[in-house]
Amino acid sequence: MTAGMGRAHRRVLGALAVAASWSVVLVGVAQPAAADTQSKQWYLSAMQAEEMWEVTTGEGIKVAVVDTGVNSSTPSLRGQVLKGVDVTGAPGDETDDYRGHGTTMAELIAGTGKGGGLKGLAPGAEIIPVRMSDVGFMSKRRTVIGDMKKAIRAAADSDAQIISVSMADDFSQLETHEAVKYAEGKGKLVIAGVGNGGNKENRKQYPASYPEVVGVASADRQGKVSYYSQHSGSVDVASPGSDVPGWCDNSFKSYCDGDGGTSAATAIASASAALVWSLHPDWTANQVLNVLFDTAGRDWKDGERSKYLGHGLIRPSMNVLKGKGEPGDPDISPLTKERTTGPAGSSEKPADPASEQPAKNGAEADKPVAAEETKSSGDESQLGLILGVAAVVVVLGGVAYAVVRRRKAA
Repeated sequence: MTAGMGRAHRRVLGALAVAASWSVVLVGVAQPAAADTQSKQWYLSAMQAEEMWEVTTGEGIKVAVVDTGVNSSTPSLRGQVLKGVDVTGAPGDETDDYRGHGTTMAELIAGTGKGGGLKGLAPGAEIIPVRMSDVGFMSKRRTVIGDMKKAIRAAADSDAQIISVSMADDFSQLETHEAVKYAEGKGKLVIAGVGNGGNKENRKQYPASYPEVVGVASADRQGKVSYYSQHSGSVDVASPGSDVPGWCDNSFKSYCDGDGGTSAATAIASASAALVWSLHPDWTANQVLNVLFDTAGRDWKDGERSKYLGHGLIRPSMNVLKGKGEPGDPDISPLTKERTTGPAGSSEKPADPASEQPAKNGAEADKPVAAEETKSSGDESQLGLILGVAAVVVVLGGVAYAVVRRRKAA
């Protein structure tokens, strides 16, 4: 089931800056959101979107959305969607979104907000839709398994600088990994959700677990990682996603409240990259990613990865508004530490150098001011983070995450 739709268990954190605790809330079938959908996009103010838009809106950047298709006719996406590709082999084309999921992701990235729709974090960016199959679509259409690899290759061959994948497979496939390396070799930044089964099987998800892909976890309004966000060694960064509304279904009649999951977190991370890249159009994908890692909110040693949050919570405003972040070598990947034109690395992410509870290193004013380890009712250990932005503690977070099944929304 796509994130934010159907029956879901949502954990709402009732936390203040230092002492935090989890409270469990059961949520039934998602209900249509209030007319002012944008008021539900809490992370826009937390991430200082309005201030960033005075500097850049992501103009000049194209993002390939590998998903269930993108409806280019919603009020928020009119004029934002370019010609894309459909790799399903089924009737229709890339603008026929068979779930509503891909359209939600596109709006979270580049929606204009017109007509009361979702406002994208990078509303000046443009979307290139790449429609692929999920499990339900394959079973109904008898689509040939293997279109993830086709979708990533199609995105790599497009004009997109960023490839956003809010879809996932349970299994690694050589052809898909080769497609990812092909995209990296063409200078693309590939971003994908790490999965929604952190409180259950917690298996690696692909393409997020390939070493050349930025694996995105999710955290909530309080900056705490979601109890079901996966932590199987694939997390590179965390991004907002909890309580993010989206289209209820493919009728596109209304938005529903709910948790966007790492699907939404991936889209918001992709939009964050678009803002930074737009401001520095001469940078490579490696440099954009270096800056996002360097400026991520954390209170452990720079360069290390937390099991749950990776390099920390994504904060593009640190670069866009404050000019912070070291771009580094344009040819060296911050993911693999290898030249992007060099030989392929291993088939999995490198082991985390950070411990499960990273040691504190004296947070600066622009770093998180508190971190702690908590447990969900499923005894899954979690790290919490509260961010300090300027003189005020600004909550940055990400997401309660729906369970990822094979080739489902991430």
